[in-house]
Amino acid sequence: MPRPISHRRLLASLWCLLPVLLMLVAAPSALAQGREPGGFRLGEALYQRHCAVCHDDPKDRTPGRAGLSRLRASEILSATTDGMMRGQAQGLTPQQLQAIASFLTAKPSPDTNAPKLSAASMGARCGTPATTTIDLDRAAWRGWGNDLRNTRHQAAPGLKPEDVPRLKPRWVYAFDASMTVGQPVVFDGRLFVGSQSGEVISLDAKSGCTHWTRRFPAPVRTAISLARLPEAHGGRIAAFFGDDRGWVHAVDAMSGDVLWSRKLDEHVAARITGAPALHEGRLYVPVSSGEEGWAQQPSYTCCTFRGSVVALDIATGQTVWRTYTLDVPASPYRRNRIGTQQFGPAGAAVWVSPTIDTKRGQLYIGTGNSYTDVEEGRSDAILAIELASGRLRWVNQITPGDNYVMPCTRPGLAGTGNCPQALGPDFDFGSSPILSSLPDGRELLLVGQKSGYLYALDPDSGQRVWEIAVGAGSALGGIQWGMAADADTLYVPVADPYRRAGGPPPQPGVYAVKIADGRLRWSWPAPAPVCAWGTRRCLASNSAATTVIPGVVFAGAADGHLRAHRSSDGQVIWDFDTAAEVYAAVNGGHATGGSIDNGGPIVVDGMVFVNSGYGRQLARAGNALFAFSVDGK
Repeated sequence: MPRPISHRRLLASLWCLLPVLLMLVAAPSALAQGREPGGFRLGEALYQRHCAVCHDDPKDRTPGRAGLSRLRASEILSATTDGMMRGQAQGLTPQQLQAIASFLTAKPSPDTNAPKLSAASMGARCGTPATTTIDLDRAAWRGWGNDLRNTRHQAAPGLKPEDVPRLKPRWVYAFDASMTVGQPVVFDGRLFVGSQSGEVISLDAKSGCTHWTRRFPAPVRTAISLARLPEAHGGRIAAFFGDDRGWVHAVDAMSGDVLWSRKLDEHVAARITGAPALHEGRLYVPVSSGEEGWAQQPSYTCCTFRGSVVALDIATGQTVWRTYTLDVPASPYRRNRIGTQQFGPAGAAVWVSPTIDTKRGQLYIGTGNSYTDVEEGRSDAILAIELASGRLRWVNQITPGDNYVMPCTRPGLAGTGNCPQALGPDFDFGSSPILSSLPDGRELLLVGQKSGYLYALDPDSGQRVWEIAVGAGSALGGIQWGMAADADTLYVPVADPYRRAGGPPPQPGVYAVKIADGRLRWSWPAPAPVCAWGTRRCLASNSAATTVIPGVVFAGAADGHLRAHRSSDGQVIWDFDTAAEVYAAVNGGHATGGSIDNGGPIVVDGMVFVNSGYGRQLARAGNALFAFSVDGK
């Protein structure tokens, strides 16, 4: 069991380092001057010219300059070279980008010639493995939802409800990044996880020792799936994932060696946030976008991205089929007030991991909002797509006319800049659909929306069977990232981080809904948050995906707490504050938790794993991956 470092001990150690810290603070320009021409003055001038218009007056989900200063220089450099800001950085030299990174973080930029395959920077490396392969039939958490139906249900967790109150940290891993993203997976005793720094990491699930790490050019926030390649292609176990620049990768699960990499969309804002779904030799990859953020600059030619799902052959990465969520590409339709050409339709990004229906031979996805005023019928919708061909079988658009780009939810912005003239509330479907089989033989497709509404659809037709509102809704949820289901009940986390204009009071918490008819079984309103880091970015939101095992529902919260609820009535039987202590990390250094958001906890072989420190939007950053076991043993 890892030993927490008391705040008193930590302060004492920092006091000893104070003279060194003061020297570094007193001479940041000297540090930068040795790496970038012109030092901080060049970086400041470039920042003012290219970045300040958005980050000095941040709106919606755009991070402010203070938030950027908490990032690492390597993360800013990655975002501007290969990540979401690469479009804004076009035309700048590598030296200029390094100067911006150094200016914002008061730290020199990284050595870009560092080897891409490396050991963990400190701490234990695993010895020679007992086996040279991974048994994919042994205890595992598979991809995002643990099964093709995305139920997030672990039927054989190796953990009894009566043991849950005794859970304690067995080990804590410190990511080499300013925040956590995504969700770990476990196969046959090996844990795989991506990171904000672009590192993909393989650890021993029991001890936390490091098998390998591999760094990629952009953040990896998707859950990872494993499959054996055909014998004709070596028969190796491959791990599959996507990154924030729109690439999909396959690596050898035992070594981390890259098998293939494919760029799935040439649009400069394309990204992959939903985990690819794996089935019978194909990888079904959702493609999303950050273009709605880029549109806040009136000079940007908004908007041309359209979401898609791409089926790939797992052995080669070659495209089998591609289906766009919008059936026609964007074309010019008007100019904004400063004369920039506007395009449409655009949007309907796919943030979710696809749900596979083997009985009907189709997959289901939810889509995001529209970016323009041009009418279309597939944003904020649920789509059913034929697995074999990519043919669209049915569409149910739940919220028509949800036209939104940043920061256009603010009053008076309609029709200004790149804002659509008719504005929507930004009510994406960011939570994977769940295909549920009821005891009476019926099947329902369960979908949650950022509006706070939950819907059950007929999987054959897409027609609505029932609906219920469990949250007030907002651009950040409502139902944000994911739900969990057992045989008869759906467990729904509600974020509601703030009150939207004209909306009802927020009601964050966890809700249990009967799958058969949509009636509320129980509700657990989140308590007023008390955050270990103070009051700033301290929210009660339950935005992260929930997870269910027999008798227990696990739910992480923005206040840093991971809670276990009794599934019969919602009563909290275990509550652990992941941000209350600083931990000596199993890989060396210190691990500090923060908000639990996006990916949820997973349960495998008697252990619970969760990332803590999702620092995007309104959340608090941290760098910790927790592994819990009974009594920490």
